[in-house]
Amino acid sequence: MMADDENKEAPPAPEEPAISLEPSKTAFVFIEFQNEFTSEGGKLFPAVEPSLKRFGTMENAAKVLAKAREAQCTVIHCPIEFEKGHNEISDRPYGILKGVKDGEAFTAGTWNAKICESMKPTENEIVVKGKSGLCGFASTNLDFLLRQRKIENVVLSGFLANCCVESTMRSAYELGYNVYTLKDCCGATDADGQEACFKYNFGMFSFPTTSDVIMKSIAA
Repeated sequence: MMADDENKEAPPAPEEPAISLEPSKTAFVFIEFQNEFTSEGGKLFPAVEPSLKRFGTMENAAKVLAKAREAQCTVIHCPIEFEKGHNEISDRPYGILKGVKDGEAFTAGTWNAKICESMKPTENEIVVKGKSGLCGFASTNLDFLLRQRKIENVVLSGFLANCCVESTMRSAYELGYNVYTLKDCCGATDADGQEACFKYNFGMFSFPTTSDVIMKSIAA
């Protein structure tokens, strides 16, 4: 009996549900594609570079941005920034915001805080205002922007996969949006940690998918 069991083929992996996105109801939210993370000379670039190389993050994200523009989806850029001195953050910070404050990262008006050249917004694209924390919704006008455009589908990508992307994903899920997270358009300070959040967390609060799948799902 044991031999028979061992010879049995494993059941096929379940197929991912088909995705079909109506451009007028779909927003692509690009989180923190800023020089601090994405570009040589950025303070956090060395930490995320292995992840970017493993997943092809920057190349894939640029392709997705081009496709979203071509299909006339809503494109929203969601940067984080702090005034000089980082007084938005507590005098006794801990966790990731302590590192941001101590390192004076994402200081407003600096090259480091600018959205990188390959993801630079066009004149008619929206840039979220007020993000000085982890969630893209908590201190910003993001929900207002989405509701004004009657958006139902939110496609997320950016930095960090297991921090701001996941925090934004959880909020979007609880706010009732259909959330899609692009596994190969995110970055993290640890590539294995990024794989772990794909495996254990993303599927709880979104449809984890890839750039190729999402580009094919848009009716251009």
